[in-house]
Amino acid sequence: MQIGLIGLGRMGGNMRERLRDGGHTVVGYDRNPEESDVDSLTALVEALPTPRVVWVMVPAGDPTQATIAELAQLLGEGDLVVDGGNSRWTDDQASAEQLNRAGIGFVDCGVSGGVWGLANGYGLMCGGDPEDVAKVQPAFDTLKPDEGGFVHAGPVGAGHFSKMVHNGIEYAVMQAYAEGFELLQKVDVVDDVTAVFESWRHGTVIRSWLLDLVTQAMAEDPGLSRVPGYAEDSGEGRWTVEAAIDNAVPLPAITAALYARFASRQEESPAMKAVAAMRNQFGGHALHTPSPPGDAPEHPQDTAPHVTDD
Repeated sequence: MQIGLIGLGRMGGNMRERLRDGGHTVVGYDRNPEESDVDSLTALVEALPTPRVVWVMVPAGDPTQATIAELAQLLGEGDLVVDGGNSRWTDDQASAEQLNRAGIGFVDCGVSGGVWGLANGYGLMCGGDPEDVAKVQPAFDTLKPDEGGFVHAGPVGAGHFSKMVHNGIEYAVMQAYAEGFELLQKVDVVDDVTAVFESWRHGTVIRSWLLDLVTQAMAEDPGLSRVPGYAEDSGEGRWTVEAAIDNAVPLPAITAALYARFASRQEESPAMKAVAAMRNQFGGHALHTPSPPGDAPEHPQDTAPHVTDD
């Protein structure tokens, strides 16, 4: 194929390299001129033969919408735009309609694989008309892993919806590993937590690529002392929970994992301050100031007043 690629960051840059390694001609554009093959979207469109295929890999929301709006003016009948970013699936129909008015096709494609995708291939979940998907299939075949990893999930929106749910599951799996790590660290019985995680990578029912990654991080930094306890969310976890609410589908694990990320951003929890204040008011508890590690009594119940919370 000859394909245009907009957005050459950590994902897009590696995708350009993998496509070129697969024999495709890629014209790339990025706001960073050092990464770009051309100096504008107009130049990118002019460099491609018709019918053109342009793949967008820019941040979701306004940057993607602005890029698609500009492409709607630059491209023409029979051309195709692929939105490979993490756009909200509910935005896809509007993007498709905007482009379709100019005779331009639209495919939404959720892309998973991160910085490892260059070597291992990318998981691809796309949505759109079969005729439009077929125009991009050679690129999909090059980007995906050798075995599997590609799905035409349904009509426009199905790709990003599938990727959204994928990321929601990712939140919950990561949170489960993280909680296990904390418990192993807390209880003074396991000699080498990293070794325990390493053992889980082989033959157990919880082995996974995420387990491989956290074990690698622990090997590089035992105890993860150099990693700040702050986790951002990209939006897809929120959208997954919102979709669950809209459709009355219970997602307790994914929802809890999302809230745990919110909690990670608080130096102190106002909610827990309120809980401590209420317990003090109705139970006569002393407001607790944490002691340095090792200073706590062996049996806290020996020193704390025996007052139930209810």
